[in-house]
This record gives sequence, structure tokens and C-alpha cells, in this order.
Amino acid sequence: MPRETFTHIRTWVFDLDNTLYPPEAALFTQIEARMTDFVMRSLGVPRGEADHLRHKYWAEHGTTLAGLMECHGIAPEAYLEEVHDISLDALSPDPALRTRIDALPGRRLVYTNGSAPYALRVLAARGLSGVFEAVYGIEDAGFQPKPRRAAFEAICARDRITPDWAAMFEDDPRNLSAPHAMGMRTVHVAPQPAPAEHIHHHTDDLAGFLAQVSG
Repeated sequence: MPRETFTHIRTWVFDLDNTLYPPEAALFTQIEARMTDFVMRSLGVPRGEADHLRHKYWAEHGTTLAGLMECHGIAPEAYLEEVHDISLDALSPDPALRTRIDALPGRRLVYTNGSAPYALRVLAARGLSGVFEAVYGIEDAGFQPKPRRAAFEAICARDRITPDWAAMFEDDPRNLSAPHAMGMRTVHVAPQPAPAEHIHHHTDDLAGFLAQVSG
């Protein structure tokens, strides 16, 4: 992984879930259960159908929330508060990751399909508070979700990001397609690679990868 491919980067954008903490923490197991409960109660459907709709809306709309908003007119605020009201006991501080992110030149941001308040809680549990200049949630993109290009464009406009000088770190391969098309350097952070033209790099060790980038 040539360090030279990152020398032009001035803005480092990180996804949150399963990117800034390991998937083994299984936070999404809790979140998905709360999503299903919300769908059951809001739409008055049994658990099996609610679980099916959760998957369907994620696949077709980008997030379950986007599907609920666009198909049922559900207001997002209560949903975001409820599904992110989870235990973070599985998380622990990662001093090595903090050191590596802090050493990156330029601006460092978090951009998640979750809410910004939830992201701040997770960052605190990981010992990463104060490392990032800004933390953006789905509300900051007008509730447009990744992988939609409009969502990334909204965040870039809000933060005045020049995509050609930015890098995106993300665990979901589909969420790297739009950043790649916009000109960003893309890094897939996951246990297993997902070869695709829109992914420049893959790593299963974010701190180690950043050590190679920043020296």
C-alpha cells in the first residue's frame, strides 16, 4: 500500500459502526433488534414481517429509516433515539487507534448513518473523544442515507470537503461507490475484502493501516 497514494489527502472521513470499533462488539445486533421492535409497533405487523421489512428497506432504500420515511411517512427523530438507545459495555478505549488518527495530517471527520449523539457516545467509549473536528450523523445529510450520492454531497457541502483531496473509510462496500465516483480515496475496513472497482484499499486493521499512511 504505497504511502504516496495518500500524500494529497487533506480530509479523512471515517464511518462509525464496525469501522471505528471491531465488529465483534456486536452493537448492531442490539440496534437491529430495536429496529425490528420499532417497525412492529409503528406498522402494527408481526415480528417476522417487521424483520423482513427491515432487511428490505435497508437493501432498497439505503437504511431501514429511509424506507420507513419514504413508504410510511415515519418521522425520523423518535426512531433514531430509540434504536440507538443501546448498551456500549462491549466497547473499550483503543489508545493505538487514537494515536494513529490523531497523527493524520488535515481534518478528521466522522460521518455515520446513525445519529450524531449516538456517534459521540461511541467515540467516548472508544477513547476517541476530541480526535475529530466534526461528527456528522444522518440528520446532517437531511436524512438522506449512504450509499446515496446526495448524502455524501450534502456532507461535503456542509463541511466544504473537496472530494479529490479526501479519503473515506467504511465497512460497507456499497457505501464506498459514491465517494469513489466523486473522487475520494476509498478504504474498505472489514475482516474480509470485497474486491470492487470502487474500492482502492482494504484493511482488517485500521490502526495498522493508518500507521502505514502517516508513518
